[in-house]
Amino acid sequence: MTSRNVRSPIIRRRLRKGTEGMTLIEIMIVVVIMALIATAVGVAVIPRLEAARIDSTRTDAQSIRSAVQMYKVENHDCPSSVEDLAGDYLDSSRRMVDAWDNDFQIECEGNDIFVVSAGPDGQFGTEDDVE
Repeated sequence: MTSRNVRSPIIRRRLRKGTEGMTLIEIMIVVVIMALIATAVGVAVIPRLEAARIDSTRTDAQSIRSAVQMYKVENHDCPSSVEDLAGDYLDSSRRMVDAWDNDFQIECEGNDIFVVSAGPDGQFGTEDDVE
């Protein structure tokens, strides 16, 4: 018999021990790496989320502005709220509130139509209002 075929139980146990599992240090390293990746993704995504909300609100305001134009042509008056446009002038699949779930404000001055969202802070007349 060769020494290769005959191994003592101690040697076999030592060889198996290296492949039994992960140490606490290895697990901690993996958790730290995952936390760093999650932080990097969060830093990259959160500013884009706010910009996407603003873009979405601008698009919705433009749709409402078009609906107000049609309403004015037929009724010779400015609607008091977005609900007045629902159904006949504004498609029900369109959002009737801004991206922060606040109502739009509609103002008509002559031929000019202003559809304004209060923006992220939810208050009209501040610098973050979206038209």
